[in-house]
Amino acid sequence: MHWPRTMEKKTQFSLWYFVFALFAIFTLHDLWVQVRTVEPLPYSEFQRLLKAGEVTEISIADNTIQGSLKQPLQDGRQKFVTTRVDPSLAKDLAQYDVKFTGVVENTFFKDLLGWILPAVIFVGIWIFAMKRFAGKQGLGGGFMNIGKSKAKVYVEADTGVSFEDVAGVDEAKDELKEVVGFLKDPKASGRLGGRVPKGVLLVGPPGTGKTLLAKAVAGEAGVPFFSISGSEFVEMFVGVGAARVRDLFEQARAKAPAIIFIDELDAMGRARGAFGGMGGHDEKEQTLNQLLVELDGFDSSSGLVLLAATNRPEVLDPALLRAGRFDRQVLVDRPDKKGRIAILDVHLKKITLAPNTDSEKVAALTPGFTGAELANLVNEAALVATRRKGESVTVEDFTVAVERIVAGLEKKNRVLNEHERTVVAYHEMGHALVAMGLPGTDPVHKISIIPRGVGALGYTIQRPTEDRFLMTRAELENKMAVLLGGRAAEQLVFGEVSTGAADDLQKVTSIARSIVMRFGMDAQLGNVAYESERSNFLGQTAPPQERSYSEETAREIDCAVRTIVAQAFERSSAILIQRRDILEETARDLLVRETLDESDLKAIQQRVTEA
Repeated sequence: MHWPRTMEKKTQFSLWYFVFALFAIFTLHDLWVQVRTVEPLPYSEFQRLLKAGEVTEISIADNTIQGSLKQPLQDGRQKFVTTRVDPSLAKDLAQYDVKFTGVVENTFFKDLLGWILPAVIFVGIWIFAMKRFAGKQGLGGGFMNIGKSKAKVYVEADTGVSFEDVAGVDEAKDELKEVVGFLKDPKASGRLGGRVPKGVLLVGPPGTGKTLLAKAVAGEAGVPFFSISGSEFVEMFVGVGAARVRDLFEQARAKAPAIIFIDELDAMGRARGAFGGMGGHDEKEQTLNQLLVELDGFDSSSGLVLLAATNRPEVLDPALLRAGRFDRQVLVDRPDKKGRIAILDVHLKKITLAPNTDSEKVAALTPGFTGAELANLVNEAALVATRRKGESVTVEDFTVAVERIVAGLEKKNRVLNEHERTVVAYHEMGHALVAMGLPGTDPVHKISIIPRGVGALGYTIQRPTEDRFLMTRAELENKMAVLLGGRAAEQLVFGEVSTGAADDLQKVTSIARSIVMRFGMDAQLGNVAYESERSNFLGQTAPPQERSYSEETAREIDCAVRTIVAQAFERSSAILIQRRDILEETARDLLVRETLDESDLKAIQQRVTEA
């Protein structure tokens, strides 16, 4: 059916070429005939022939005179053309028997410069301004390419990442290996009728390796990898994002099997109508609608897989997460100790380690660290060792790096007066002695009264011996007592308290309110949750919730929180009163040395245990 139409278009296209060629032939023929039959004469010769009566007829134009002769010239031409000369000048020249002719001045280039050049300059300035504007607005190449996708295309060699480079997320890797297996051998993977998921959503806190996992999938599968951020779809012009989504999927279909990876999906996939009445969301909604249409429109058997990553799954539109679109959600969570060891093994290969340094010791220092934070830690430790002109990186360098990341830079030029230094020393020793005097608390790793960061005048570091996922009320109360140990020491020694415990009080209050309102651990208020979790597992803080209990219950909650905090403060005070002599002695030692490390703290721990 298509063959005759194609031939018709080709015939019509060739016919236009023929017409143009025929027109050119006729034009050249006319010029050739004119050259062959018309003789250009000097004006002086024309005047001679005119006086001799050889001219039969003439045609006068502004600059030329054309005519015919009675007798042909020697070359046989009977028609002539000559360029006019001013009559007065011709009369003067004729007296001297001089051969003269007129010359018509060619103004073509002058006209070109006078009219076309300004227009070209204007158009050039306009194009330059539009490109600058397009660049600032993120239009990538100007208005002509505004609807083009800005996805970066990689092939296997470009990503340079495989599953061997990704550690600490074994469960997520196992999930994605199915996708790789399908892309490599679709027939074997679908032999029982199963199909690869259309979309795989990687969910997890920032820095856990979601983007790295996606690149590893592309590197393992050896297929084109289209990488783009969700924010690159949305522009100030309505309809641009939808056009870019269409263009992205068209490019990917042309190179299938392929992987499309959209990072920060929440930038374009927010729930529709979530901020109704505010306006300005037509572009985002059109972009999301187009993405939903494309997800429904492509066949997963063609070898096209969509990967996306987000650390805010709670704001995504439900239509994105339904079966048939993002069929599978893979959690890429913070690594446990085993995962941290595996991640550190990857990064420690790049630096020179001391013989007694292994990844397990470093992993013990870093509970809660993500993969990106561990990579940064290794780099910071290498820089610390370089600054001290060491030959290799030791555990002490990693300890310094952890302190630098967690507590901030040392502010040795921040000079405290003697009283403030004394208060800080007793405050930090109060934390440490309470932690040593309570069972089940994390061991104290280091104490320092050197100011760090923005507002920390001193710090006490506790190092967990293992990863914990559940805590009892007794353990939470012990944690509160340790936090209040600094204030209890100030009250015991100086008879007054300072502003140094502001952060401790916020943490203690938060734990106490969680005991009462979230965990249902208060006997009077019962096993009731008066408040859901205010921050999700990814670490973002949710907006405040509406209160769903009465004023009387609110008063009981406030009383229960105050009681729990007061009891924790009393426990801290009792421990410090019992060990007042140890507090005085260790605080004076800390004032002199400014820092107590693990070996010093072991001796103090022994004394506290015996007391």
